Amino acid sequence: MEINSVWSDTVDRPHFAVQEGDLKTDVLVIGGGMTGILCAHRLRRAGVSCLLVEADRICGGITKNTTAKITVQHGLIYDRMLRRFGEERARMYLTSQMSALDEYRTLCREVDCNFEERDSYVYSTGDRPKLEREVTAIRRIGGEATYEQDLPLPLRTAGAVCIPRQAQFHPLKFAYAIAADLPILENTRVVEVRGNVAITNRGRIRAERIIVATHFPFINKHGGYFFKMYQHRSYVLGLEGAPDVDGMYVDEASTGLSFRSYGGLLLFGGGGHRTGKQGGGWQELSDFAVRHYPEAREVYRWATQDCVTLDDVPYIGRYAKGTPNLYVATGYNKWGMTSSMVAASLLADLVQDRENPYAEVYDPSRRMLRPRLASHALETTVSLLMPTAPRCPHMGCALKYNRQEHTWDCPCHGSRFERDGTLIDNPATGDKPFQ
Repeated sequence: MEINSVWSDTVDRPHFAVQEGDLKTDVLVIGGGMTGILCAHRLRRAGVSCLLVEADRICGGITKNTTAKITVQHGLIYDRMLRRFGEERARMYLTSQMSALDEYRTLCREVDCNFEERDSYVYSTGDRPKLEREVTAIRRIGGEATYEQDLPLPLRTAGAVCIPRQAQFHPLKFAYAIAADLPILENTRVVEVRGNVAITNRGRIRAERIIVATHFPFINKHGGYFFKMYQHRSYVLGLEGAPDVDGMYVDEASTGLSFRSYGGLLLFGGGGHRTGKQGGGWQELSDFAVRHYPEAREVYRWATQDCVTLDDVPYIGRYAKGTPNLYVATGYNKWGMTSSMVAASLLADLVQDRENPYAEVYDPSRRMLRPRLASHALETTVSLLMPTAPRCPHMGCALKYNRQEHTWDCPCHGSRFERDGTLIDNPATGDKPFQ
């Protein structure tokens, strides 16, 4: 079976020109996924001269592999946020995500992208008190949530936290429609940024402000993103003949399962693991489907990758304290749809020197002394010291072979390569020998 998402298979992909000669613009957006496209759309709407460049084809990376849930419910995070950050910052996070959902509602009225309102559920297989605490936390900061016990899922649960009137859509139909009138260059890879100049494989682009929206930031000398973030891989099956679950469901556990329906298909995800590590993958999902959906037929399978921060909050803002004209959006923790819209709003304000009420919440330079920092640093150190080949050209970590996808994956920062060394996923910036 071809490994391809249902989104890629059900839409015509547009084409854009490549860079020819050196260029100049006010704002350069690097990266043509959902974040980059929404940033460019927002800037154009504000009358700002901008240019978006994509190393391959727009939406050719993570965006085409999302499960496309547009929701403010990002796992069981709000109770943790209250204890970690306090009520005001937790409320600001929720409010920013609610505004993003509302913006999608507005834009999707004029875009044929299968936009549908659906209730969102985060379930637990055994911890009802945790669910009840989350409901209390969401209500405390101004959200709407209920505890629900009876779920249409083929596994036993302790119930779920439900947030009503969230949404799902076809991400590529939406992104391609938004991108149609934007200034975009494809097959134009930025390999280096020197001050206000981006060096590409086809020339130079000078810009007053630069936004890095490349999923994992590729500029190592600023921000320390390689130290305060890692990548997580997860897998999806599209099942024909499975029941409609009439909602969006995800396990609160990082190794759990997710469910949503689309066009007569059940999109069923899980099998996840840190990139470069072992996990259940598609086999775990296939085994579950055989047991619980014996009449269903697998018609799609694909995988995706997510950047994970140390405190559940994305990094959106100035790339680092010492880079006043360089900006970043990354670390969406598996919830890239609403966070992409938050990033577009926040960064469009920052590059125009406007105040944004959510800047402090997402500040990439915020304090990062979290328990996960030590474990992430240990993982990176072990991989760097491992005396094996091949090695990642990004920072020299030992690559691990992914037997399910037949790729070489970096356990430090998530770069991925074909067996011949061809780059698949960043932060590595090119196809280099890596033996």
